[in-house]
Formats: sequence, structure tokens, C-alpha cells
Amino acid sequence: MSRFLGRRFAFSLTTLFLLSLLVFFVGQVLPGNVGRTILGPLADQEAVDALNRQFGLDRPIVEQYGTWIWHFLQGDMGQSYIYGVPVAPFIVQALGNSLKLALVAFMLVVPLGILGGVLAALNADRPIDRVISMGGLSATVMPEFVSGVVLIMIFGVWLRWLPISAAWPEGAGPLTQLYYVILPAIPLVLVLFGYIARMTRASMIEALDSDYTRTAVLKGLTWRRVIWRHVLRNALLPTITVIASQTGYLIGGLIVVETLFRYQGIGSLIFRAAKAKDFAMLEAGVLIIGITYAVATLLADILYSILNPRIQMETAND
Repeated sequence: MSRFLGRRFAFSLTTLFLLSLLVFFVGQVLPGNVGRTILGPLADQEAVDALNRQFGLDRPIVEQYGTWIWHFLQGDMGQSYIYGVPVAPFIVQALGNSLKLALVAFMLVVPLGILGGVLAALNADRPIDRVISMGGLSATVMPEFVSGVVLIMIFGVWLRWLPISAAWPEGAGPLTQLYYVILPAIPLVLVLFGYIARMTRASMIEALDSDYTRTAVLKGLTWRRVIWRHVLRNALLPTITVIASQTGYLIGGLIVVETLFRYQGIGSLIFRAAKAKDFAMLEAGVLIIGITYAVATLLADILYSILNPRIQMETAND
């Protein structure tokens, strides 16, 4: 177990290191001058150069990366080029908002996706199976901005059941915040439902056709007990991996949804930082999302290894 987790942890650290290199150097090669962007096109060149020196942008790029990553590891994410204050409070607040939206979408899509996959598998090749499979596949391939606009038109403009903006009033309680994030959560549910339902369906059909299921039936167990104790437990193993891999998307892949619904999350923050060439904010936001992906994947591996001891045995025999 420890060897398996050690490998996964080392892989996550390597991935984060490569991501930090990629996001930093890509940010540096983007066109535009930070000092000129902040001071405007009419600013004196000496003032522009002085501002770039103040941010340390005149130093060699490798030295800039070393300073940035060293400070980041110590919890200092740097200063915003636009606001002139630490970026950490912006990142923390935006990440908290994205977590709220991700949690609502997660609590909706996971039970719905698993239930849909189980129903489709138990009714394989029947009308209910085709409705769930085709409906989930259609929802998955539909871009978020398309489903989001349709939902805004139906529930926000026509029926007026839900607000079209996810910006809740200041001081709003949890229930009010939940009311405001339901509509932006639905496009995420539509995107992920198909993935989870299809994986659950395929795993369920494979488990239903396995020898241990036939043995359980021949032992005289009730069909409900066979499903709960033998089929569903084994069928959910691949589904857990899919759910965990999509958890990072729920937090960091929401640029379109957050922008469409004017939601102040980490995705919209990164988008605004990229437009304003606020590289400190951009690099910190992307790396935080990378860390979120890595943690979600590592937790999925741990849970998967606990539920499937063969993974640990295979690792030990390597």
C-alpha cells in the first residue's frame, strides 16, 4: 500500500513541477508588455521600464521562475500586477466560490449518473436503456455555453424560476447562495451525467455477466442482495475513477459557465487575469487548479486501491 501510494505521490509531484514550468514560461512568452498594459499606451517608456523592474520582469527568466516557485512553496503567491496587493486572498475567495458550485453539481450528478447507469444496465437494450444512453450522450457533447443559454432562456427569462446571474446579494445565507448556484450547476450536471452513467452501465453489464454473479444467484441469494453485495460494489470501481477525474474539472474547468453566469469563481478569475496580463494572478490560479486535480486523482487512487486489493498486489509484485 505504501509503495503504491509513494509512486502515485511522486507522479503527482512530477506532474505539478512540469505544470509550474509550463504555466510560468508560457505566461512569459505571451505577447504584450506588463508595464505598458498597466500604465497605458501614452505612458513614458522610462516609467514603463521602472514598473517592469519593480515587478522583477527585467531579470533572467530562469531566475524569475526560481524566485516565483520558491515563494509559492512558502505560501507566497506573489503580488497582483493590476491591484498591487497579494493575489492569495483573490485566489482563496474565488476557489471557495468554485468549490460551492462544484459541490452542488457533484451532489446532483453523482447519484443521478449512477442511478441512470444502473437502470440502463438492468434494462439493457430496452427503451429505457436507449433513452438514458442517448440522452446522456447528447447532453455530454452539448457545449456548456449552449445548454447554459437555453437554461437561462427557459428558467430565467421565460419561467422566471431562477436568477440568470449567480452573483448573490452580499451577506446572503447558505440557502440563498444555493438558490443562485442551481442554474449554473445544471450545465455541469448535463456534461458529466453521460460520462458517469455510461461507465456505470458498462461496468454493471460486465459484472452481471461474471462468474461470481452467477455463483451468487445459484447460491439462492435474492436478486436485490446480488445487486447490492456483488454486482454494484465491483461495478462502481471504474466509476469512482471517472468521478474523481472529473472533480478537478468541476473546480477548475468552469471558465465558460462562470463567465456566462457572472460567477466569481477561479475560472472567471483566471480569464480576467489573462485578459489583463496579470501573470502573477494567472500563474497562481492555474497552479492551484493543477494541485486540485492532483489531490483529487491521488484520493481516487487511494480509494480505488482500498476497494480493489488486486491493485496493491500488482504493485507489490512489480
